[in-house]
Amino acid sequence: MTSSGASPLDAGGDAAASGAAGRSVKFREGAVVSALGQGSAGLAKRRHPQAEEEQALRTGISLGMTLIDTAESYGSEGLIGRVIAGQRDRVFLVSKVSAYHVAGNGIARACEASLTRLSTDYLDLYLLHWPNGITNFAGVVTGFENLRAAGKIRAWGVSNFNVSRLEQLFHVPQGDRCATN
Repeated sequence: MTSSGASPLDAGGDAAASGAAGRSVKFREGAVVSALGQGSAGLAKRRHPQAEEEQALRTGISLGMTLIDTAESYGSEGLIGRVIAGQRDRVFLVSKVSAYHVAGNGIARACEASLTRLSTDYLDLYLLHWPNGITNFAGVVTGFENLRAAGKIRAWGVSNFNVSRLEQLFHVPQGDRCATN
């Protein structure tokens, strides 16, 4: 419910396109996305019929919830790829890489695998899912920046970081390019 007591969905139609204050977030690079997104951690687990889960995501997109969050570990990227086929340009797609992929070119390999499962050429936002076990973020930043330069991701960020971890990240060259936590 909003402060006026109305549901964010009361406007109907494409809520993201309505430009209503408080319903969107603007990233440093200029992308404006719906503040209300769809998570997918519980999808593709065979708890519900696949067609119902796909329709739920399509309904969310039609209502303006065009930010879709997934991760390589969720198992939902293939389902999301089917849902966004033919409407990729309407969706702000977020995925996450696990900390165990940060060595060598692991971030790039994980990203390519996610892109394949999602049937897309790029991610709007790619996040390091958890900082578990990472003591030096230089390789993470380099991996993300290389993907950004190659056009595989539009922006990168982190997930589940506390203040001290963010401070460590921001002390790494280009660590301040982190778009979100």
